[in-house]
Amino acid sequence: QLQASGGGLVQAGGSLRLSCAASGRMFSNNAMGWFRQAPGKERDFVATISWRGGSTSYADSVKGRFTISRDNAKNTVYLQMDSLKPEDTAVYYCAAARRSYSGADQYEYNYWGQGTLVTVSS
Repeated sequence: QLQASGGGLVQAGGSLRLSCAASGRMFSNNAMGWFRQAPGKERDFVATISWRGGSTSYADSVKGRFTISRDNAKNTVYLQMDSLKPEDTAVYYCAAARRSYSGADQYEYNYWGQGTLVTVSS
């Protein structure tokens, strides 16, 4: 129901835009989030956006470089990633939260996409 796309290989300092399209049901009343999992590490919070997009929150590691946004008419959430670093290399997952506002705890999210791989070369 959540399809993430837009990953790929990029050089350090470059940009990528991830998309997460929902199908089968609407998530316009749900907060949405992005998480990532680097090789050999646990899945970590990246960013979240409230149901209307008026509230956003970011992990300290991406603050000022990544921007989360959403288009409820398209049932799609985006993650604009700029000034990418090799340590941003990971599989990125989008998720829909149970509530209209959500935070960094992955257990607040009950729908998950399949993930898209982002590789940042140095």
